[in-house]
Amino acid sequence: MTTHDVEIAIIGAGFSGLGAAIKLAQAGEDDYLVLDRGNDFGGTWRDNVYPGAACDVPSHLYSFSFAQNPDWSRSYSHQPEIHRYINAVADEHRIGERTWFRTDVVGADWDDDEARWTVRVERDGAPVTIRARTVVAGIGPLCEPNLPDIKGIDGFGGTIVHTARWDTDYDFAGKRVAVIGTGASAIQVVPQLGKVAGHLDVYQRTAPWIIPRNERPYLAAENWAFKNVPGLQNLIRGTIYTANEAVAAGMTFAPKALKPVEAICRGNIFRGIRDPQLRKAVTPTFAVGCKRILKSNDWYPTLDRTNVDLVTDPIAEVTETGVVTADGTARDVDVIVVATGFHVTDSPAFEVIRGVGGKSLAQVWSSDGMQAYKGSFVHGFPNMVMLVGPSTGLGHTSMVYMIESQLNYLVDYVRKTRDAGIGRTEVKREAQDRYNDKVQHTLRNSVWETGGCASWYKDVNGKITSLWPGFTFTFRNNTREFDMAAYDVTPRVESTDLASATGA
Repeated sequence: MTTHDVEIAIIGAGFSGLGAAIKLAQAGEDDYLVLDRGNDFGGTWRDNVYPGAACDVPSHLYSFSFAQNPDWSRSYSHQPEIHRYINAVADEHRIGERTWFRTDVVGADWDDDEARWTVRVERDGAPVTIRARTVVAGIGPLCEPNLPDIKGIDGFGGTIVHTARWDTDYDFAGKRVAVIGTGASAIQVVPQLGKVAGHLDVYQRTAPWIIPRNERPYLAAENWAFKNVPGLQNLIRGTIYTANEAVAAGMTFAPKALKPVEAICRGNIFRGIRDPQLRKAVTPTFAVGCKRILKSNDWYPTLDRTNVDLVTDPIAEVTETGVVTADGTARDVDVIVVATGFHVTDSPAFEVIRGVGGKSLAQVWSSDGMQAYKGSFVHGFPNMVMLVGPSTGLGHTSMVYMIESQLNYLVDYVRKTRDAGIGRTEVKREAQDRYNDKVQHTLRNSVWETGGCASWYKDVNGKITSLWPGFTFTFRNNTREFDMAAYDVTPRVESTDLASATGA
């Protein structure tokens, strides 16, 4: 088996993994390797190719601050354009030269004796071992599709497609289609399917709050201005950011202040649907903001189409020919589209990362849920930095901002520990506990706790372990510098063979 030694192994080539590689290289750390199971950069924006896939954060904010794009074609970008943007940034910084694609990480184990990680991968099907002093886990929360546990679904005789694993060869024209789910992916794909399907059944467990999507194409003159007027893109980016932070204040500290947002959502329903009974069925019964507020102009008009039915009765089972609901109604379909999201708080990736004593992230988090210090370091997992880790998710603005905040922390960690000759860095348990107690305390009056909904923000115990509460600039301040006092550190010890392998 081939073995490679590097200082830093970066798992994932989406926004976070790519950003880590760029920022580390800019800081003078060029002994890194990016690992990804796909064929190019992009992560979730490479994998999610379903019709209508797009971002619900404006283009100017959903991009790296150090790689702003004056050529966005629309105010909200769609999947193909975001995918191209990510790969263009990677090409500009030549990150592909230090990236292994088609590489599955099958195990990552901490070796306390060597103070290094052993990362086992299958590269194009061949086993390879990588020894790294530091592992950067940029796997992201939206990478492992969540398949519904429905009686009989494995025996369905037609086609089953998950939105994150789209079958681009399947022809939906004229087909009888069932869509399970009404979350972010569903509200984008359903309007596209409604245009071509012979009949479409949409199975709704919980109605989401949806505001209008103020999307439009940019004029050529605007793109010229983005490119040539100094500071214009920064001004637009800052304006969007500030407006979104106002929503964060309501979500975290004063949920009742979101009533105007609810009014906008109700107006969206009224404009899009004529039937009073259907209007009632799509109106949520929980507080706005408790689940992610979605954006669409064509969701409600699609549900109002003659070839589309909204089904609110719970699914009892799936038969060989279709879907049966709890009231006994059987609806035959040709294809089932699963739009049930991802494993966020219980990702299978947590099983393969094992720290001190061989305990996996899944085992460590099994009782109290996901926890980390500043969303980045986990006690019991030395020299491992998580990007988009626990308590970093957002319900109101761009995750790229949070990623860049963590990248500041990552680069400062690498710089300080390298300069100080430190070989092992582990966050203290008490520091991690204090940090997470403060996060949970801040969440206590938030809309996510008091809004009366169930969501993927919560784990199986009902604990919110995925969201950052409050303002994102607070998180940026928290991660501006690596605070070594919160960590147990030990000096670096080089064995002769390892020193020669790494060029030390």
